[in-house]
Amino acid sequence: MSQEIKTGLEKEIEVLVTEELSAARVGSGFVNVFATPMMIALMEQAAAECVQPYLGEGQATVGTKVDIIHMAATPVGAKVCARAQLMEVDGRKLIFKVEAFDEKEKIGEGIHHRVIINVERFMQKVSAKLQ
Repeated sequence: MSQEIKTGLEKEIEVLVTEELSAARVGSGFVNVFATPMMIALMEQAAAECVQPYLGEGQATVGTKVDIIHMAATPVGAKVCARAQLMEVDGRKLIFKVEAFDEKEKIGEGIHHRVIINVERFMQKVSAKLQ
């Protein structure tokens, strides 16, 4: 690791909700609002980006658990911000508090787990499943 991964690290990212990110488009419902899976993906992206600069060469993180509540709908055309804060480090296991907000209110929150991996070894294991 280039620097120590420690609790308190934070990352925030923003996206404009487009039709492509709607529940109707991604298949998670039939309404033209920000899709729950896309909100979760944005939260995961914030968590991954939060620690990536601190990882060593050839390392990345993968998500292993999400426990998320989607509390409010966001229309197409609005902006959404996802925030991840590293709450716990246990060896290679990382636990994040994640939240999402639109321009009016908090729309989601929860806990997200990630694990630090060696990308080459990880991909070898994944590729072996095809053989």
